[in-house]
Amino acid sequence: MTNRNIAVTDLELVYDSLAEGIDQAGDKQTLYLTKLALILSAEIQNRGIVLQAIEDAGLDL
Repeated sequence: MTNRNIAVTDLELVYDSLAEGIDQAGDKQTLYLTKLALILSAEIQNRGIVLQAIEDAGLDL
């Protein structure tokens, strides 16, 4: 897993917002998460980082 520097309080806020978004998406949770991943990928503009994050997200599910 790549070392990412983010304050714990910021990470908690992101987690809470993501959980709320997933809940609000209802039966379209997969579409919501896919759109979020693509939007963040465009923001990051680094294919390697995005692909590593995708791999990291699949670990220890």
